[in-house]
Amino acid sequence: MRLGVNIDHVATVRNARRTFEPDPVHAAVLAQMAGADQITLHVREDRRHVNEDDLRRILEVVHVPVNLEMAPTEEMREIALTHRPHRVTLVPERREEITTEGGLDAVSLKEFLKEYLKPLKEAGIEVSFFVDAETAQIEASLEAGADAIELHTGPYAEAFNARDQKRVEEELRRLRAAARFAKSLGLRVYAGHGLTLQNVEPVARIPEIEELNIGHSIVANAVIFGFERSVREFLKRIKR
Repeated sequence: MRLGVNIDHVATVRNARRTFEPDPVHAAVLAQMAGADQITLHVREDRRHVNEDDLRRILEVVHVPVNLEMAPTEEMREIALTHRPHRVTLVPERREEITTEGGLDAVSLKEFLKEYLKPLKEAGIEVSFFVDAETAQIEASLEAGADAIELHTGPYAEAFNARDQKRVEEELRRLRAAARFAKSLGLRVYAGHGLTLQNVEPVARIPEIEELNIGHSIVANAVIFGFERSVREFLKRIKR
């Protein structure tokens, strides 16, 4: 099980004061030193946290793969083709949302995405779709040309936070079934969104999932007891 550390919200703190610190590049290096297997960042249309310069500098200094989350727009594809991250993860994006609210609708976007992906694939960039744990979305992801999917764990996390045990079990069953199905199609399977030290272990036990991407909770814990320790605590929970 690999851990991708999302450093977006280090940049959120920086941008709150419109200054230069904390630098998300420093956070990426610390995450790598602590054992992170990947650095993840989401360059949004409104640049509310990280930006292209953060992406460029991170690619220059880290040795682990870099995963660029982005909306499937022409602007973002040009950024990806210019900087060549190891992977792009296509996510839906609405300007007014606080965080990503759901998975990419690969079913309705399938024909568009087939064409959209071609330059990325030709450049040797791995492509993942962030999707809900639904059979139709997973099938459409494969048909559109995705190499991998990242399962949206937000509904599970919401149920866990609400202490709704029945719904927690339902969401875990959905994630397990979706992971098995995606793996059976030959897709690589990742997961993320809303995962915390308290709820990560059941997801980490799903054998088909090979990577978790976690950001907000790591940054939140880092405020209390430091970035490296925050990453290490997640690695311990996942490996346990």
